[in-house]
Amino acid sequence: METGAAAAMRDAEEAAERTFREHRHDVGWLDAFAAGLDRRRAVDAFTRTTETWGLSQAEAARLFGVSRQAIGKWRRRGVPAERAGAVADLAAATDLLVHYLKRDRIPAVVRRPIPALGGVSLVELLGQGDTGAVLAACRDMFRFDQAQA
Repeated sequence: METGAAAAMRDAEEAAERTFREHRHDVGWLDAFAAGLDRRRAVDAFTRTTETWGLSQAEAARLFGVSRQAIGKWRRRGVPAERAGAVADLAAATDLLVHYLKRDRIPAVVRRPIPALGGVSLVELLGQGDTGAVLAACRDMFRFDQAQA
């Protein structure tokens, strides 16, 4: 008996195969389709992160150094290519937070000063523009094999 997840995966593979067969001679269309899917996934990752962290549109704009209108545009049309890496870092950090913490506690956790970061919070670190450091800090928070007894 096939599980729901396995059936969904099979359906996705079949849809991909069908789409490819229908458009295999139109490489431009396939490229645009793939880019559209990537853009949509980045929008979802960005929205999930801002919602999970409890960031308003204004706060997200301040942290990314853009206008509120730009954040709204990112949510409608996609995150600009030059911000894709930053959004991917934050999505990975959010995945860790969601995995190890209760979702309703995450907004407080990301605002709490972290002694190992010199008293800077994850939100402040994000505001400094170093999303790689945000991801590294989240990874360090959950390195239980290195916990002090």
